[in-house]
Amino acid sequence: MAHATLHDIAGNVLEPGDDGYDEARTVWNGMIDRHPRYVVCCTDATDVAAAVRFATRNDLEIGVRCGGHGIVGHAVPDGGLMIDLRPMGDVQVDAVGRRARVQGGALLGALDRASQEYGLATTAGNVSHTGVGGLALGGGMGWLARRLGLACDNVVAFELVTADGESLRVDHDSHRELDWALRGGGGNFGVVTAFEFALHPVPGDAIAVEFHFSLDGGSTTAAMRAWRDLSIDAPREATFTATISGRTLALGFVWVGDAVDARRHIDSLETRLRQAAEPIANSVDPLSYLQLQTREDDVEGHAWRRYWKGHYFRELADDLIDALLDRDDDLAPDVSLQAYGGAIADVPGDATAFSRRDTAFEFVAASRWRSPDEDAPRMAAARRYASGMDGYASGAYVNVLGDDGAAGLRRAYPTEQLARLTAVKDAYDPGNVFHLNQNIRPTDGRAGHA
Repeated sequence: MAHATLHDIAGNVLEPGDDGYDEARTVWNGMIDRHPRYVVCCTDATDVAAAVRFATRNDLEIGVRCGGHGIVGHAVPDGGLMIDLRPMGDVQVDAVGRRARVQGGALLGALDRASQEYGLATTAGNVSHTGVGGLALGGGMGWLARRLGLACDNVVAFELVTADGESLRVDHDSHRELDWALRGGGGNFGVVTAFEFALHPVPGDAIAVEFHFSLDGGSTTAAMRAWRDLSIDAPREATFTATISGRTLALGFVWVGDAVDARRHIDSLETRLRQAAEPIANSVDPLSYLQLQTREDDVEGHAWRRYWKGHYFRELADDLIDALLDRDDDLAPDVSLQAYGGAIADVPGDATAFSRRDTAFEFVAASRWRSPDEDAPRMAAARRYASGMDGYASGAYVNVLGDDGAAGLRRAYPTEQLARLTAVKDAYDPGNVFHLNQNIRPTDGRAGHA
């Protein structure tokens, strides 16, 4: 064990061959197979600070693991030091003050469960084993975002360990530029060891509505256009969704709010869709909010090999819908569309590092498979399909960027936002210690530790 050299760490420090090491380096994307020199299982901010100082003194790359959902696997530095935040998974709720203090290693499910005990919630993502930190630092889309704003819009304060091992409390009144940057700028500026979130009263009931159509049955284009048209004036309780898997298109929405109000919108959608095409199946599923938050969990999720590409669209033009439904490739990836707008768009575009608030829909083309022999053709097919929508895209969500490099950053952030993020990087991490992320390099272009 490495405790002799990392003697300031209260938590476990794992090296290759130690019990628990292989589990610690295994993340959500089964393609990631890297071997850190050390895995530091941090128990508090003091452990995090000690790990950062040790890594910088010894010229070790730093990866930070929470949920481990990053598609590129930045959390796992080959030969470097992984800061494993999972032991820091506590969530404490102040029901009277409507606040949640969430440690940096907590998963979304822990935040949802703790908050719902009191009938409260804040915007969280759609898969409960996603890490709170990665989601919120990139922006944080979820089923409540059209009502309550993104996850980053609901952060009251951050507790952060910087590149030199200093611990800071960051909020609107202290370190204001850093506070701005942490709301969408990712893990570029330090390790967040705790978040304070605003909580909101949220009804426990939700409804998932889907109408399924065969792409081989004709009229699916008309159905999707009708669904798009209804989405434009949808109430904030409804998040319109579309998925394409194989030769099947599913159109609908997820509702969180009063069930009686939902019925009118369900009937309107059904009427409009049936005028365009006859569905092959449909479902209207009442759920508790916690059931909604776990319905997309996949118990085998961490065994799949994965790749994806994403876009933002300001609108779904008719010819874009045609392109989305052109599925001649047998290896075409699964597609998801999720509506933005509402409270997301209420926030001024320059108020946070998160950008592209005029987005109408987020698009993700995702493939998953088992065999390494399929890696190249599956990835190529996802790139081909997504590139067919390049001309309609208005940017991309930073949490969906993969192997996009500097071009991806330019898609995620407008020029002015990227320049401001670079200035914050210069101030808080000029040596680019935290570069295993969608990296915003400091002005001198430093790539970080080799």
